[in-house]
Amino acid sequence: MPVYAYTGTSADGSPCKGTVTAASPRAGRDQLRDAGVKVATLSPMGTSVWSWASSWWGVSRARSQWTGAAHELSMLLRAGISLDDALRTLATQYRGTLRDSLTRLDEEVMAGRSLADAMTHQPRIFDPASIRLIEVGENAGTLEVVLEELAEFKQRLAEFGDKVTTALMYPVFLLIFGTGAMLFLMTWVLPPLLENLEETLIEIPWPTRVAKTLSDGLVGHGGKLVLCFGVAMLILVVVSRGAAGRRFWHAAVLRLPLIGPVLVKQLVARVSMIIGLLMRSGIPLDQAVELASRSTTNSVMQDVLTRCGHDLTAGRDMATSLSNSGLFTPLAVRVFSVGQDSGQLDSMLTRLGEDYNHQVQLASTRLTALMEPVLILVMALLVGFLLVATILPILQAGQMV
Repeated sequence: MPVYAYTGTSADGSPCKGTVTAASPRAGRDQLRDAGVKVATLSPMGTSVWSWASSWWGVSRARSQWTGAAHELSMLLRAGISLDDALRTLATQYRGTLRDSLTRLDEEVMAGRSLADAMTHQPRIFDPASIRLIEVGENAGTLEVVLEELAEFKQRLAEFGDKVTTALMYPVFLLIFGTGAMLFLMTWVLPPLLENLEETLIEIPWPTRVAKTLSDGLVGHGGKLVLCFGVAMLILVVVSRGAAGRRFWHAAVLRLPLIGPVLVKQLVARVSMIIGLLMRSGIPLDQAVELASRSTTNSVMQDVLTRCGHDLTAGRDMATSLSNSGLFTPLAVRVFSVGQDSGQLDSMLTRLGEDYNHQVQLASTRLTALMEPVLILVMALLVGFLLVATILPILQAGQMV
């Protein structure tokens, strides 16, 4: 849905500003009015690349900061501070998107809404599983306990999660740096050097001819190549933002050799830990599966969990549904089956998630250890070829003199 920037006056008369997600400007004004905000201006946020990147960065940072804020909110509630006062206190020590988010939560709580209901108006920051957990905590009168468990759970996910991305950072940096160095040599160093040598030598060695052909192509058509690359990346981004394109991309990534199996285990670990935490809080299995499907960002996993949720609602066995999906490992399917029969599914899923996260960490470390020397060797061969292509004609010219 569109995102609108607003300015206005809060319920206590102080000026406020922020963003609101709504289907239309009228719906946005109604939503803010219900939250006690008197709207002065409401305008759609810019659709430029910079505006989109700024919004994405703000939301991403707010999500990561929410883990610490949930722990601090639990601590304030345990100290006997009211929920609205605790939210107001937290809003004063954060900046950016999370501060606006906490301010909106405080305004809606002051207007008589529950915390979980207020969080549903900000789906880009608060995932459905977290909202459901907080709703259970509010209904049971144990909100501070649930917030503490939620903060510890998200911190554990942050520590274990994204191991593959972290492991690939150094190899990717090495590849980018090496490619940049080669492009610099072929576009700035080789052309003037080879131009002088061509006037001296009758026949240029074949490595030099290959390097010269590549260099001439980059110098003469560099702008076109950059334009084509930019258009291709733009098309890829636009296609991947659609439902079909995103599903195709996610499925293709999971089928990659070496990296694919690690990503599958990472997804299974995250889903297992989410379902385990939800069930431990008293949420039924079918609702936990549905919330886990809405909390994951992988389209393939979302489809699998959605089908499993439908099978559970229809009274069918979940283990069979997971086995037919082809995404869950046999161990994970067996854990779901035994856990349901024994009534200990929540604890077994938590142990499964921790074990798989440990395996992901080991696999990503080994993958990095394997890729680093391979990339170094490839870059050394390419740079060595350019050096040979440069030195050979110089030696030939020296012999002619």
